[in-house]
Amino acid sequence: MGMDCYLCAPIIDYPNQHMKLFSFLFNSSIGRKIMMAVTGLSLIAFLLVHCGVNALIFLNDGGETFNKAAEFMGTNWLIRTMEVGLFAGLLWHIAQGLYLWADNAKKRKNKYGKPAGNANSTWYSRSMGLLGTLLLLFLILHLKHFWVISRFTDEITSGEETLFGEMMEVFGPEGLIPVIVYVLGCISLAYHLLHGFSSAFQSLGINHSAYNPIIKGLGQGFSILIPLVFALMPLAMHFGLVQ
Repeated sequence: MGMDCYLCAPIIDYPNQHMKLFSFLFNSSIGRKIMMAVTGLSLIAFLLVHCGVNALIFLNDGGETFNKAAEFMGTNWLIRTMEVGLFAGLLWHIAQGLYLWADNAKKRKNKYGKPAGNANSTWYSRSMGLLGTLLLLFLILHLKHFWVISRFTDEITSGEETLFGEMMEVFGPEGLIPVIVYVLGCISLAYHLLHGFSSAFQSLGINHSAYNPIIKGLGQGFSILIPLVFALMPLAMHFGLVQ
């Protein structure tokens, strides 16, 4: 009997351990930051791939190569499956990011209710909630313009329109306002990444004087280059540099 109970104990404890892990990741401050880091790094990887595909418009071949790449991304079952997980992670990242921003803002105030100052932080690290909100508004517009059309309508799948053609329509000579909104969204993305890239590694415990400068340098380069390429796309289309 004693042996049987001993053997069963680990099995009985598994659900409890899983609940503790779940509670740690989703309810504790440290757990929230770890999940923010994991989802943030997955979104960074997505940005790299998304930017690489979109940059194919600069081949200036009438969107032929870009459309082929976009069709592959939109029809490959593995990518479509990953897309669901990525979208869920994005929603969680946004929700928890706003929660952590509000919580940190509350902690930064002194007992008189005044901000503690910015001696040890940058303005964009203290404004992640605002930058995240601006990015959310930009994302909604972006999804409306391209993702919804390519995934939930038959305009592109039926051959009536191509994704490149949709981009030309949105950002063409008559699309000054969308271009401005997209450029502002890219600026917000740059500042968001400047803080988020390196802080993601710190939240995961990857923090050492030997490689911190490398992570910081990569983060700064990524935070400038990727949003810059994204911003150049609508500008190039609007001014007729890409056709």
